[in-house]
Amino acid sequence: MSFLTVKHATTYRYASPVGLGEHRMLFRPRASHDLRLLETSLVITPQPVLLRWLHDPFDNSVAVATFEGSTTELRFDSTVTLEHFENSVPEYPLEEYARTYPFHYSDEDFANLGRALPHSYLIDPEVSEWALQFLDASSTTATMKMLRALTNGIRDQFRYTRRVEKGVQTPSQTLKSKKGSCRDFAVLMIEATRSLGVAARFVSGYIFVPNSSGLAGGGATHAWMQAYLPGAGWIDFDPTNNIIGNRNLIRVAVAWDASQVLPLWGTYDGAAEDFLGMDVTVTVSETER
Repeated sequence: MSFLTVKHATTYRYASPVGLGEHRMLFRPRASHDLRLLETSLVITPQPVLLRWLHDPFDNSVAVATFEGSTTELRFDSTVTLEHFENSVPEYPLEEYARTYPFHYSDEDFANLGRALPHSYLIDPEVSEWALQFLDASSTTATMKMLRALTNGIRDQFRYTRRVEKGVQTPSQTLKSKKGSCRDFAVLMIEATRSLGVAARFVSGYIFVPNSSGLAGGGATHAWMQAYLPGAGWIDFDPTNNIIGNRNLIRVAVAWDASQVLPLWGTYDGAAEDFLGMDVTVTVSETER
């Protein structure tokens, strides 16, 4: 168990005063059996005339801000202190029929996982063929062994690069370039996992990077994926850092696709050239309690 504080600041800058449209934020971590929220603070400058909260279709907590007037700068400061219960060496009690691959989901699970199985991108034979290397030569492979090998394979075969560009590379682009950001690796693993018939979804959140840990993804929001395995439920896999389980990972939002869990999005009323840029800083630190 550890106590962590997440500070997430985003500033938009404009050349001349602009009107602000509605802005939506995914900053608040998902409380669960392994994560308990202790304190939360959200300061928005200029102050919105209305700030409301809702749960989206994935039960993510979304803040929605509405503004009046105009400004040359818009700033969001989110501070969250939480209690994190880490499963450092996860052993997952899978149902007997799911312990070896291939397996088939029950009719009940299949009905609920319909959106977690189809590809989000056009089916790419290269991705499917690449995924096959992580199966044993025999007719069956231990399911967790396969997913561990896939997670480790991305970590070993690709070079992590932080990209400031919006959007996500296609799995084919990541395969060809042999490099990508955490969200690119998450999408590649999702598509590879789905090509093997295993349900997967995208996770957006934060990562705690202790000194000398060698972990990547600190200083910004982080992304990884989850696979659904009968008996264990949704399991976290971070291919950027070869993490399996929740070690150092703080979930904020889950969805079938990366575009559904942008940390912050909104509009402004002004010319395109009025937008000067955006600055984002994220720090995750251990807190004494």
